[in-house]
Amino acid sequence: MRLLLIRHGQTPSNLDHLLDTAVPGPGLTDLGERQAATLPEALADEDIEAIYVSTLTRTQRTAAPLAAARGLDVIVRDGIRELSAGDLEMLPGDTEQGALYMKTAFAWAAGDTELRMPGGESGAEALARYDAVVAEAADSGARVVAMVSHGAAIRVWTAARAVNVDVPFAAAHPLENTGVVILEGSPADGWKALAWAGAVVTPAGEGGPAGWPVVGDAP
Repeated sequence: MRLLLIRHGQTPSNLDHLLDTAVPGPGLTDLGERQAATLPEALADEDIEAIYVSTLTRTQRTAAPLAAARGLDVIVRDGIRELSAGDLEMLPGDTEQGALYMKTAFAWAAGDTELRMPGGESGAEALARYDAVVAEAADSGARVVAMVSHGAAIRVWTAARAVNVDVPFAAAHPLENTGVVILEGSPADGWKALAWAGAVVTPAGEGGPAGWPVVGDAP
């Protein structure tokens, strides 16, 4: 299966770098709506057969133009929502306390999945819910699937599951609004990232999940 993981369009909370992860969350800014409107053309060469979105409003608004252009109904699944910020909810991501969010999330991708977000979910729980939606899409028989999801969730899941994406690469490459990560593979055989927001994936090498800024990564 070819899997397109698409970050939602810009939200008001993105402008303020806030860790806004609760359901249903905000809608899109005017720029976010324009970003969403460009997706049908940007993905014109992809033979998308199914479109999944999270339970957060911003993913559904982002996917709407693409779904309309392809004549597809969106499939809403809670499993691909953003990594829950727990006690860090609505804190500025560009503060020391806010940076704990991404530090914890990248620790999950590095294998410390029992670590828990302060007041929130563990890495095992977060990855399992995302895995379940990906597995559902793979079992559907669709050859090309788009999932409109969230920046931290996409980066962490890809770093944890793609054989050619390591934590330093994911940490060093924030995903802009409506940025796309393209993977191929299956839950049984594993995943390989083909492109990251238009760039060829080149892992940065081994490293530990500490100290990376959250600026630009707010959910």
